Amino acid sequence: MALGNKHVFWEALLVTVIVFGIGIFLGVLLENWRTNKIDVLYQQSEIKLLDMRAQSEIYSLEDFDCKTAIEENLNFANRIYDEAQLLEKYEDAGRLTDALKAEHKKYDVLRSLLWVNSIKLKKKCKASYHNVVYIYDYNDPSIATKAEQSVFSRVLTELKQKQGDNVMLIPIAGDNDLSSVSVLMNLYNVTEKELPIILIDEKIKVPNLEKVEQIEKLLS
Repeated sequence: MALGNKHVFWEALLVTVIVFGIGIFLGVLLENWRTNKIDVLYQQSEIKLLDMRAQSEIYSLEDFDCKTAIEENLNFANRIYDEAQLLEKYEDAGRLTDALKAEHKKYDVLRSLLWVNSIKLKKKCKASYHNVVYIYDYNDPSIATKAEQSVFSRVLTELKQKQGDNVMLIPIAGDNDLSSVSVLMNLYNVTEKELPIILIDEKIKVPNLEKVEQIEKLLS
């Protein structure tokens, strides 16, 4: 190998090593940033979980302000939904770590409490909103199921944007080994084999979904 070619070889190798090292460094920084964000979400969800439990106890009392209770429940639902979308972005960005899985479970517990509270308020306060519960396959969905759930998510996001507070949209993983979710699924005759599925007002099952109009017809 000529001397000039050797220089080119070593220069190329040096550039490759530098680029590779920078890539690893940036990857570590990104992972640390993501982990820190997850830790913050984890701490916040601990507080929200306690808050939701307290709300559930209050709604069991005889006298409370229905208007305020409904507003707080809707606001709570919107906050959980927004944070869950952020968590989903982190999950889509990389592998599912134990921290992410634990965080997802906490949000599923929050959503199950939210669902129960929403049912209580509809009964006690005759609230006019519709419970739209989307129960999906989280842990090991097939490629076909992933594609189907992508359509469900897109259509339900559009539904929430159009309907606003007229819809209490509650997405819950149905296969996360949580007794609270399992009890609710059994109560409303939903099995894991049916996932993904949408349950409207605890009565109507929607196993297939392509357009937002399909749901809107059922809400009218």
